[in-house]
Amino acid sequence: MPAPRPLVPIDPSEVEFSAMRAQGAGGQNVNKVSSAVHLRYDIRASSLPDAVKERLLALRDSRITQEGVLVLKAQRHRSQDMNRADALARLQEWVDSVALPPRVRRPTKPSYGARQRRLEGKSQRGQIKRLRGPVQD
Repeated sequence: MPAPRPLVPIDPSEVEFSAMRAQGAGGQNVNKVSSAVHLRYDIRASSLPDAVKERLLALRDSRITQEGVLVLKAQRHRSQDMNRADALARLQEWVDSVALPPRVRRPTKPSYGARQRRLEGKSQRGQIKRLRGPVQD
């Protein structure tokens, strides 16, 4: 099954990669091979539409710096190429998550019947509580 088309495509020339050693278990090879990848994406300088940039910068996330640079670390896979592809896919998911503006909530009122049922339930509950009191002759 092919991957779904991105809502807002990202220009790969705007993405900056740097390789580093991965953390965690990996045996003897983990100290020799730089397989983890840091992805840096400057949101403000990107070619994204202004509305998408604003929604991305409005996300309160520790991976977005004060300067508006998104930093993702990918170290899921053993090869640098797969980590690079993983980081790009995660960046695309981020951008697609804010590509569509949020729907505006329009407040609604309960119907007449719903209000009547609510009041009927309240009066029944009050009747039950009144009957709990001491018996009067």
